[in-house]
Order: sequence, then C-alpha cells, then structure tokens
Amino acid sequence: MTYGLDILRIDAEREVDRLARFIVDETAALRRSGVIVGLSGGIDSAVMAALAVFALGPEKVVGLILPERESNPVSSEYAVRHAQAMGIEHHVRDITATVDSVRPYAARDAYLRSLVPEYLPGCAYNISLPTDLLEREAFSIYMLQVKLPDGTIRKKRLGMEAFRTITAFANIKIRARMLNLYAEADRRSLVVGGTTNRTEYLLGDFCRYGDGGTDIEPLAHLYKNQVYQIAHHLGVTREIIERVPSPDTFSLPVSDQEFFFRIPFERLDHLLYAWEHRIPASETAAALGLGEDAVQRAFQDFTTKHRATAHLRQLPRDLQRP
Repeated sequence: MTYGLDILRIDAEREVDRLARFIVDETAALRRSGVIVGLSGGIDSAVMAALAVFALGPEKVVGLILPERESNPVSSEYAVRHAQAMGIEHHVRDITATVDSVRPYAARDAYLRSLVPEYLPGCAYNISLPTDLLEREAFSIYMLQVKLPDGTIRKKRLGMEAFRTITAFANIKIRARMLNLYAEADRRSLVVGGTTNRTEYLLGDFCRYGDGGTDIEPLAHLYKNQVYQIAHHLGVTREIIERVPSPDTFSLPVSDQEFFFRIPFERLDHLLYAWEHRIPASETAAALGLGEDAVQRAFQDFTTKHRATAHLRQLPRDLQRP
C-alpha cells in the first residue's frame, strides 16, 4: 500500500468482528465468565468495554471506575455515563486510601515543596515536556508546574532523580487500580481487559504491572487513530470521543501530548507508522506536508523512547532466558 494520509484507515466493522471473536475465544480459553474493565473516562477503556459488550453481551461485562482524590471529576462522570449507555454493571470505588497506604500524599507534598518552596498541600501540579518537537529542536526535559492558591504558576526544571520520584508516586495510582481490578476479577472469575493501544505500546506510555498488567490486550495492534475509528463505529459517547487524551494522574490537568508524546495526535500516528515501517523521512515528509527535518526529529524521538522503554515490553528475566 502506498504511504499517505489514508494509511491508517481500517474497515471498522470487520475489525470489530475480528476483535469480538478474539475476546470470546480468550475468555473461553482462560475459563472465565466475562470481562472486567477499568473505566477511566478516556477513549481506550471506553472502546475496550464496548468491544466486550459487543462480543459477550452487557450481562457479562463489569466496569470499575477507580478515582483517587486528585483525579479529574469529569473522568468518573464520563465513565459512569458510558457504562450506563452500555447497560453494564459498574461501580465507583475511591482508591485514595490504597494509594496513601503505599506512599502518603503528605510525603509526596513534602518532596514537591523541596522543589518549589511555595507549594502547599492542595496546590495542583503536573509535569510536562516541550510540545513543539515538529517546529524546533528541543531536548526532552521535564518541567514541574505548580498552580499556587492565587492562580500563578511556578515552574521547576526536573532532573532525572526528581522526575523518577514524582512519576513513581503517580504509578502507585495506576497500580492501585489494577490491584482493585484483579481483586474483583479473581472473586468473580473475570478476564481483565487491557486498554493499551499500539501508539502507547511502541513508545512505552504504560505502567508495568499497572495498565500494562492485564489478561488480554485487544487494542495493542491498533494505533490511537484506529481506536477512534472503532469508537465511532461502536457509538462510544460523544464526550469521551471529543475529550483530549490525558494520563489523569496529576492534580493539574495535562494532556498526553504535553506529558509524553510531544507531537499532536493528528500527526503522531502517521509519523509513528512511517517510523515503524521504515518509510524514508523524505517520503514521509512529502506525504504529510512536513519538513524533512521535522520528520527526522520525530523519528529520533520515537527511537529514543522505544529503546528506553524496552524493558516494559519484556517478560521478567530468569536463568533460562537472559
């Protein structure tokens, strides 16, 4: 197929049928009675749940909505609305106590205050990267942003140790959600349905033993662009389709582009496809109407992320498998 803007176009009806067969077969192979999905209010979990309903029927699908005290309230609102539209059993369970028992929010707050002295408990914060990779050369340096009570923003450039410390706390939230999902799945003999798409998988935008620790991953071969095509076909609620993708692990909202990808989603998947399939930068640039230098920067960023997160895509090592 000639590389171009339509390279990611899929036959959504055929793909849904294929994915439904996969879900049915895997649920039977694992000897489970249905599927449970952690509904985040985002597009991927909404599509995973809708696929499970299409494959098994609403009576065999359960949704868990797992906010903590810093989650965007809109996330739970959208997740509940989507679950109601699908007609599935769903429950909202606050995981704040679980997160706090692993590493207290107060300890996290003290660490943030050591970086930004004006930080007070209750201040909203996030971390972000430069998002203009296609416009200029820029290093992948994370910035801590703290919103003070008077609305002003304080920024602090993060070294690797500070970045790891802050994201380690955020990952506790993700793993706490998976703990709850498996507690319910084990009790009720359910398959835990994964929500990682190919864009996230290739570049490592998932948490090991968090959203990366599931029983099945029906979306892992689909770029984010293609997940949206499936969403439209299955009738996912409009608010979720139109919502800007976000990790929703920080109290100050930040998009996936700002936190990780650095490239607008309308460009990201076409560039990632070209990188994965070794389409020359010159051909990619011509097809997408970009400068070749911009494409080269994107390719280099993909290579760096893919290498840095290789361990996330590997099984644990043992003496038999180095």
